[in-house]
Amino acid sequence: MPTNLAADIDYGDGFQPSDAGQNERVIQKKQDDDDEEDTGTYVHLKKQLGLISGVGLIVGTMIGSGIFISPISVLKRTGSVGLSLVVWTGCGVLAMLGSLCYCELGTMIPLSGCEYAYLMEAFGRSKRHTFLSPIPAYLYSWTAVFIMKPSSLAIICLAFGEYAMSPLFGDCGAPKILVKLTTVGAVLLLTAINCMSVKSATRLQNVFMFAKLLALAIIIVGGIVNLCRGTATSPSSVALAFYSGLWAYDGWNNLNFVTEELRSPSKNLPRSIMIGIPLVTIVYVLTNISYFTVMSKSAMLASDAVAVSWSNSMLGVMAWIIPLSVACSTFGAANGSMFGAGRLCLVSAREGHLPSIISYISIKYFTPAPALIFQTIVAIIMVTISDIEALIDFFSFTAWVFYGATFTALIVMRWTRPDMERPIKIPLVIAVVVTLISIYLVIAPIVDDPQLGYLYAALIVFAGILFYVPFVYFKIHLHIFDKITVFMQVYLEVAPGEHTD
Repeated sequence: MPTNLAADIDYGDGFQPSDAGQNERVIQKKQDDDDEEDTGTYVHLKKQLGLISGVGLIVGTMIGSGIFISPISVLKRTGSVGLSLVVWTGCGVLAMLGSLCYCELGTMIPLSGCEYAYLMEAFGRSKRHTFLSPIPAYLYSWTAVFIMKPSSLAIICLAFGEYAMSPLFGDCGAPKILVKLTTVGAVLLLTAINCMSVKSATRLQNVFMFAKLLALAIIIVGGIVNLCRGTATSPSSVALAFYSGLWAYDGWNNLNFVTEELRSPSKNLPRSIMIGIPLVTIVYVLTNISYFTVMSKSAMLASDAVAVSWSNSMLGVMAWIIPLSVACSTFGAANGSMFGAGRLCLVSAREGHLPSIISYISIKYFTPAPALIFQTIVAIIMVTISDIEALIDFFSFTAWVFYGATFTALIVMRWTRPDMERPIKIPLVIAVVVTLISIYLVIAPIVDDPQLGYLYAALIVFAGILFYVPFVYFKIHLHIFDKITVFMQVYLEVAPGEHTD
């Protein structure tokens, strides 16, 4: 332990917000010194991500278990092979349009935290409405940090546990307790990797990106071989299934969570997006074509996991390759999800919307260790919930509420911040179109199948106000955070992000 660490301990301040102009100064500094290594005296996250790591974070997070399972839901809701392919392509186009909006926002506001940073900059700096203006960003942080991010990480790791154990137990299925123990082990392993080294985490992401692309290449090539034999399937009727397809595309915005660690973000952010999302779209469409050439429509609809059924038909004794590949795919996606979620926690705490200790950075490894550990604890709690899939379903529409709010923030800042430097400036019509699509994606599932679950989800989102009022607005101090801060600083060797020597 460094000899001066105990003497330099910052005893914390509970939920006390930082200086309101802090991030504005950070934005200006980052725009002035975008390509320079920061040599300041405070602890900060280092710029260690280049173009390949950026592509790996996007592709590796997007390709999880969705492409191996979601085709069944898309086909069921469309009722048509042809339209299902249109839906998969359309989802890719929508992800691309949304990413273009995030390109402008990410290069204009080069802060980590993605939607949180953009909502805070667009609506949270008003001096006239000091109570209301930070609420959109705070509610996003509340929902994402405590529900969406940890539950998403939990469901991805549960999928990893199931597929990792499936070759050992075959058709009998692995015991649930063993799956959950494997899941918890995966979460803890990923936490250790991400806490100890950013480079190790990104290298792991890159390796698994190529591994999952290789697995999908096997499926694509198998489909081409089978297609050459003369197999074909005809489309029938028309329906809509974007919601199911978009789940497989989730993660298209993950690079924006780590903008502060990206070298030359004005160049590498758009380049990573322009490479990553079209690549995923092409791979997804070709993979679905392969499924349809090997399996009939009825066989796909009867399958629990279409990729496993495909491997049983095409690979014979080597069918075990696909479950193993899905396990690798989900492990890589979980790594990307944890990488981004930790940065969201850090930025939210830096603004005073979470306890300040969560914004601290390891002075040894330069990683957001407290934020990663916090996300790990919440994710493990989520693993114990038996019906976590239903929880994800009810909160998936909430994600599109905040996507829509973020697209709206871009439109608003064209008028409220016209002089702000914009290295990339997209046609405003793109932001308008994706905002309208977001509104549709929020309203459509509620109108189609109204359930109390949506109301409960909304109530939980707005329950965040119960914490915002006392701890953020009135700055009530809880002394328990002093003890937690001291403990974490001493034993994790962490310090505030703006701490000076």
